[in-house]
Amino acid sequence: MLSIFQWFGYQELSTTESLRLIKQAGFEAVLLWWDDKFDPEYRKQPELARRAGLWVENIHLPFEQTNQVWEDTTAGQAVFEHYLGCVEDCATFGVSTMVMHPSFGFEDLPPLSEIGLERFRRIIDKAERSNIKVAMENMLRPQAIERAAWLFERIDSPQFGLCYDCGHDHARFSRTAETDLLGQFGQRLMALHLHDNNGTEDEHLLPFDGTINWPATMRKIAQTGYQGSTALELGGDTQGLAPEEFLAWAYEQAKKLEELRL
Repeated sequence: MLSIFQWFGYQELSTTESLRLIKQAGFEAVLLWWDDKFDPEYRKQPELARRAGLWVENIHLPFEQTNQVWEDTTAGQAVFEHYLGCVEDCATFGVSTMVMHPSFGFEDLPPLSEIGLERFRRIIDKAERSNIKVAMENMLRPQAIERAAWLFERIDSPQFGLCYDCGHDHARFSRTAETDLLGQFGQRLMALHLHDNNGTEDEHLLPFDGTINWPATMRKIAQTGYQGSTALELGGDTQGLAPEEFLAWAYEQAKKLEELRL
């Protein structure tokens, strides 16, 4: 199955139009952003996607306030409660998986804390009761990657796993065993974000437009036993193409990635 992020670089398109074009290009599933950044009526997106003939693979939660979850503050409690509500949203709108970040930004991350751990445990507990998967994404900064690993080591749940972002992996600031989440926790792989870059910035380019070694990357994914979709998370250079042309090209590149998994 091939899927793609609903906003793929053409923000001027309405949700209905972007979903129509995604289906027209041949994709079978879609990833949705779960707040009003791209669509003020984002809660309507799952139904719109299904009307377009697309399966909603997952929703991506907003992450700008994630650091506050680790802090014993009123703001931290509010963000935590919002994330609990997102689990309810998944159940309400029939979405099986939500993607989260362990932290946000490149500087001044809050220290690991027991209250942060307890909040993530409660999110996972609620997800277990609702049969929802929570996929934690690997990030660029070593401290953020290690934070995700810290959570994986302390929360052992079949509903808590990894969203592997190959672009983050390729451009990450450290290359050690401790920052290879796919190598450490590949058996818990629940979602993919596939896109390319040139090894220094998170560019979200079309596959094969950067310097990622795609045969090696897709082989490593296949070795985990992951059976989910081949999912593109684009949003970078659209090369001046019309959205229909861009999606047609993206679909062809996604098919190449799918073949590399076999």
